[in-house]
Amino acid sequence: MDAMIEAHGLRKRFGDTIALDGLDLAVPAGAILGVLGPNGAGKTTAVRILTTLALPDAGRARVAGHDVVQDADAVRRAIGVTAQNATVDEVLSGRQNLVMIGRLSGLRRREARARANELLAQFELADAGDRMIREYSGGMRRRLDLAASLVTRPRVLFLDEPTTGLDPTSRVRMWGVIRELVGDGATLLLTTQYLDEADELADRILVIDQGRAISEGTAAQLKSQTGGARLEVTLTGPDGAAALALGPYVSGGVHTSHDGLRLRAPVRNEPGLATRIVRALDDAGITVDDVQIHPPSLDDVFFALTGHPAEDDEEALAA
Repeated sequence: MDAMIEAHGLRKRFGDTIALDGLDLAVPAGAILGVLGPNGAGKTTAVRILTTLALPDAGRARVAGHDVVQDADAVRRAIGVTAQNATVDEVLSGRQNLVMIGRLSGLRRREARARANELLAQFELADAGDRMIREYSGGMRRRLDLAASLVTRPRVLFLDEPTTGLDPTSRVRMWGVIRELVGDGATLLLTTQYLDEADELADRILVIDQGRAISEGTAAQLKSQTGGARLEVTLTGPDGAAALALGPYVSGGVHTSHDGLRLRAPVRNEPGLATRIVRALDDAGITVDDVQIHPPSLDDVFFALTGHPAEDDEEALAA
């Protein structure tokens, strides 16, 4: 299928910091691409370029068939954007926000009101439609922000960490809405720090770190790259000798948590491995509270690819 979103060699620098370092990506029509990476990986910078809010220093990109630099107005008419921070006006009601966006987008007043009512119902906000935004919960604000991006029925949607800060129930509700959008024919680029979110929603996942794409595939394909399982050991107390004792049993580096109590490493799971590990730690005089071996997950993929877990936040490269 033809790509509705595509980028080739995107580069962007902020002073001495390289935000994007030759990023390539493509999203076929009617699909979801999950762009996965920690804070500072370059996800938001990529979205800003693809939505015409920033210019690349090098490279090119097209959205809905239009060049994001040379044909920026056409791109804006074809897309909807949900940014990390809610963009609705707090001094207006939910309904007023949606009507205002419709009017600014060229809808007649009656059309804007009808579309606002339709979206409020779709996002389960009809009962709160006439309440001021400042009275909304975080989950309600995010749903309204997503509704606002759909007023003009765009063919392409960019969702930049749409569930950040939401409670588990609100996240699952938002996932349902996203699936419905794709079912109606939309094409989505979804950035996220949540591995379970990418696993749950994306047709394909692009893993980026330090502005570069480091792997791409389906969730199953990426998980198969690890070639093994994940060992997690919880110590009774910090002990620097623990990583050394685990060395003969792991197939990669041992990551130790900041408090020194939890160790994690890739392993090739074999019968009796947990027992041998417990004995090795005991022989080294190291006491443990827990030893677990897990099948590979997207978290393991990220750890194997980058050398650090996805939950290790980095400084954002750009607002």
